[in-house]
Amino acid sequence: MTLCPIALVAGCKKCPAFSACPLKSVLGDYQKPDESQTKQDVENTQAGVKRDE
Repeated sequence: MTLCPIALVAGCKKCPAFSACPLKSVLGDYQKPDESQTKQDVENTQAGVKRDE
């Protein structure tokens, strides 16, 4: 549940306090990327594979 007024309007990643906010995953809409997905993205980037967006 998103309680932060900035996260409701613009989202956590657009907030000016994003890097310092200790509650972004509790009050905001921020979700950590999965470790497996992150590693796969790094491998694809290094291989020169572009993903569809």
